[in-house]
Amino acid sequence: VGTGGTSPFGGYGENPEGVRMTGPSRNKSAVKVWEKREFRTRDDSVELGIRNIKLALRRLRQFARTGRDEELDMDDTIRSTARNAGLLDIKMRPERENRVKVLLFFDIGGSMDPYIKLCEELFSAARLEFKHLEYFYFHNFVYEYVWKDNRRRWDEKFSTWDVLHKYGSDYKVIFIGDAAMSPYEVNSVGGSVEHWNDEPGAVWFQRIKETYEKVVWINPEPEKAWQMTTSTQWIKQLNDHHMYPLTLDGIERAMRYLSK
Repeated sequence: VGTGGTSPFGGYGENPEGVRMTGPSRNKSAVKVWEKREFRTRDDSVELGIRNIKLALRRLRQFARTGRDEELDMDDTIRSTARNAGLLDIKMRPERENRVKVLLFFDIGGSMDPYIKLCEELFSAARLEFKHLEYFYFHNFVYEYVWKDNRRRWDEKFSTWDVLHKYGSDYKVIFIGDAAMSPYEVNSVGGSVEHWNDEPGAVWFQRIKETYEKVVWINPEPEKAWQMTTSTQWIKQLNDHHMYPLTLDGIERAMRYLSK
């Protein structure tokens, strides 16, 4: 067992099918990771450092007037008052609300650690912008279960099947992750670095695509680096090339696509 060499066991080596025994990820290609992974739940109360992230998310809106009549309808009030010979006739209407529904999936831990602050800012903005928002975590790629609390992720799991059945097809789906992993994690049975998956992650991702009309993948890695990772190219193809960088322009482009 050594480091920097070709041994299949160790850390920082160059073996294309290695098992990482220690230390942080460097080449993002380990087939398995021999350690207990402890991930931190994203903090959605952090104050936004980039206010424009919130503005970019506002491009995803579907307005409707529902609920009680609590807002003054000025135009209808003027028309009704004029028809009533000048006697004030106040008209009310339901408040105009953004009715868009969003499912947010966060890749957590490992190679996503350098992007914690940026993801927390995005999470905070999304919680403020979208009234109907549900979120879940996954590690590297989506499989048969996801979770909401990273401290209890081994005890409180949510079946991916249950998520697909609970949240209707009118939800817009946003994945946030670097998409950099061993190719086995995307296309192989047992490819997950942490557990034995009976079905490839690509199968689960395709089920999500078949359930929801619009799915985007937002990648915090620089766009110019995507072609250097096989898994990133595969995931981009799986999602019909709807992968966008985690930049203001990338978020705006993703929201424009989701709002069509």
